[in-house]
Amino acid sequence: MKTAISIDDGLLQEADETARLMGLSRSRLFAMAVGDFLQRQRQEQMLLRLNEVYTEGMEPAETLLLKGIKAKVRRAVKERW
Repeated sequence: MKTAISIDDGLLQEADETARLMGLSRSRLFAMAVGDFLQRQRQEQMLLRLNEVYTEGMEPAETLLLKGIKAKVRRAVKERW
């Protein structure tokens, strides 16, 4: 499906160069990037739902450990995007 989007000129140039270096079309690069982003969002949502389920009735040490894990996951996601 074709679509039109607005994107910063600098970001578009960088995307074009990356696509060229990878031997991909611009469309393929954007499709891969969106797919990767959406997969990470699904994983983050699943983690949040699991954390909600397992947060109830946890020991204090488990709660502290969970907070650390959440922080690491959030940092990893932000560093990637």
